[in-house]
Amino acid sequence: MTRTVGIRLLLIVPVLFLVSLGTFQLITLVPGNPEVEILGSNASAEDYVRVRSELGLDKPWLERYGSWLGKAMRGDLGKNVLPPVESVKAKLMRAFPVSLELAGLAIGLALFISIPAAMVAAYRPGSAFDRAISSTAFAFISVPSFLLGILLKLAFALNWQLLPDSLWVRPSEGGLSENLQHAVLPVLSIALVEVAVFTRLLRNDLMATLQDDFILAARAKGMTPRHIMTREALRPSSFSLITLAGVSLGRLIGGTVIVEQLFGLPGVGAVVVAAAGKKDYPLVQGGVLIIACAYVVINVLIDISYAILDPRIRRGRI
Repeated sequence: MTRTVGIRLLLIVPVLFLVSLGTFQLITLVPGNPEVEILGSNASAEDYVRVRSELGLDKPWLERYGSWLGKAMRGDLGKNVLPPVESVKAKLMRAFPVSLELAGLAIGLALFISIPAAMVAAYRPGSAFDRAISSTAFAFISVPSFLLGILLKLAFALNWQLLPDSLWVRPSEGGLSENLQHAVLPVLSIALVEVAVFTRLLRNDLMATLQDDFILAARAKGMTPRHIMTREALRPSSFSLITLAGVSLGRLIGGTVIVEQLFGLPGVGAVVVAAAGKKDYPLVQGGVLIIACAYVVINVLIDISYAILDPRIRRGRI
């Protein structure tokens, strides 16, 4: 197990290198010029040349990338180009907790709902509950999260005025209670789709596991249905769910841009998209690097969880 984790950690380095290289190249293909965004369209040619020189954009691409990579390896992501100018690292460190909390709460809520729902549906396939769960899951899978967000915002914020409709309050500013109130609607917008996917996946895996010989033996010994589902069937059926939950968490950290825009959340996705449109090179590169780091770390944790769930993996037998 230790060797496997070590190999996974070593693979993080080339993955992050390729991500940074690709991002650095692709951002140069985005239409527009940062010097025009800074000075406007009426500045003189000399001013444009001066700003490009100050930003280092007049240097060869490889030299610029090497300089940025060397600083990034020391934890220095530079400063963003457009005002207000500040450290990219500081700007992203304010945005990253927002996206992480949003994604983490959504995945946690989805697992909290989907696991017991899938267990009941799998134990009684074809029942009214199973059909209701399957129909509801199919309906939510068919609806994109931003549309759910609009509907939830219209109902609970604008119509009934039970919850705030936009903006974000950090726990350090307004307390945990107010922070969670502002997080309810965006979290539900994301979580309901994930609940549908998780429930269908785990239900199918549980139904397959319940046909195995060791489950039949457990039933023959007189074990209760609750014991069979929670202690015997759930663990070997959860590998696909853990993989999907981990991948979804990594995807949501940087992929909830529309939901962040809808509810006015200052997350990483919204910051990076806004910076890309204005060709704010350092901010885009730093944001993508942070998202990539989170994604690969989550995947390493998924591999470790496999060994915890299945002793055969931990002992290297499969």
